[in-house]
Amino acid sequence: MPNIKSSIRSVKTDAERRAKNAPVKAAVRNASRKVVALTETAAKEDAQATLAVASGLLDKAARKGIIHKNAAARKKSRLAKKVNAMA
Repeated sequence: MPNIKSSIRSVKTDAERRAKNAPVKAAVRNASRKVVALTETAAKEDAQATLAVASGLLDKAARKGIIHKNAAARKKSRLAKKVNAMA
């Protein structure tokens, strides 16, 4: 535990930020996993619908500053690439 007052405050705000960001990151990860799982099956329509949901979550996380906008764009691009590669 830190002794310096500003460090004590920093630990507290870091915990608050982590508590707020964790569920958003988890939702993004779950949606991404769902898209990948659907691309491994032959459900292209379901994969496209889930991709739209995942893209929205990624955009929202980027707007909130939880992940960087370029990271969101990269993740969306990779997911779209997998969906588009489906037969």
